[in-house]
Order: sequence, then structure tokens, then C-alpha cells
Amino acid sequence: MIRYRTLGVILAGLLGLLVAREAWAGAPTEQLKGAIDRVIKTLDDPELKESGKPQDRRAAVRKVANGIFDFAETAKRSLARHWPARTDKEREEFVVLFGNLLERSYISKIELYGGEKIQYVGELVDSDVATVRTKLITKQGSEVPVDYRMLKRGDRWLVYDFSVEGVSLINNYRTQFNKIVQTSSYAELVKKMKTKQEEFLADEHAKGKGTPPKR
Repeated sequence: MIRYRTLGVILAGLLGLLVAREAWAGAPTEQLKGAIDRVIKTLDDPELKESGKPQDRRAAVRKVANGIFDFAETAKRSLARHWPARTDKEREEFVVLFGNLLERSYISKIELYGGEKIQYVGELVDSDVATVRTKLITKQGSEVPVDYRMLKRGDRWLVYDFSVEGVSLINNYRTQFNKIVQTSSYAELVKKMKTKQEEFLADEHAKGKGTPPKR
């Protein structure tokens, strides 16, 4: 399994793409860097830096993430063979729940970024699929290989998966989701995701960071 903190740092480490010393001119990388520029601008916004506004800051980062990440594709691939049996309504619900799960697990940890650098190893493009290979250089000097997999949607390239040291985000979730559905049911999976979301909202409210959870 991928360590949650590591994935949080990796996602936050996307910010380091802007200061990478080796630049690749491919469209996937260029578009990814463009999104990172907007994230950095958001994080540097003096008004959003004010204490008491973590929710506004996170919402702003999520908005940028929505522009470069294909959450629907990631959700579909994570649910894998259980996706075809879902109704349109179930799929819509699952994509929303999954997006919120990613936000709680990773996007909320964007502030873990502490100056790690990203070095490009290469960019591979095969028709409408691309892989941007990078290395995250920690402050201690260790290297963590990170691959970003992207799909071309019209004239845009969107990230649908990324792997840390060979372990992908999608495979990580696919294993967990499949186990729950097989041992129980899809309904139970959705129930667990909703429960986690309610727990998160309650915790945020208790800390005074958000609005009370809806009943």
C-alpha cells in the first residue's frame, strides 16, 4: 500500500514542477506545469493565507485540481469491474464520494509541501495516453520516483493516475474497494465512504475549521 503521508507529499510535490531544473517541452508536461502555476498562485494569496481560512484555501486548490485531474476516470478505474453494473445515478454519486475521499486524503495535505524538488526523467506519449516520469528529491537528498499517467481529452491532458515507487493510486484503491464489495456489497462500500466523509466533516467542525455537518 502507498503510505498516505507520502502520497500527500507527492501531491504537494507537484508544486515543485515549477522549479524543476530539467524542462521537457511535451504538451502533457506543459499543461501540468500550467496547473501548478495556478496552485502556487493560490497558495501565495495573502488573503487565503490568513488563519481561519483553510477551507477556502482548500476549495481554491481543489478547483485547480479539477482542471488537471480526471477524477471521474480515476474513480471508474478504481472501482474497476464493479463499475459496469452501476446505474448512471450510482456512478455520479460514486465519483463525488471518490473526489471527496481524495481531497480528504491528499489535497488537504497540500501544506505538507516543504520545498521538495522535482526532476524530470522523461515524457512518453502514445497516441492519447502519456506518462510523465519524475523524481521527487527530498530535503535529505533521497530520490522518490513518481510517474504521472495522463489521458488526452480534446486539446487537454488530464492526470488520471500517479504512482510512487511503482505503486499506483488506482491499484491501491482498487484493491480496497474490490475487497469490500466482494466480502459485503457495493452498498456497503458507499456506506463506508459516506461515514468517512461525515467523520471528516464532524472533525473539521470540532476544530472550528468548517461548517457543521449536514444531517
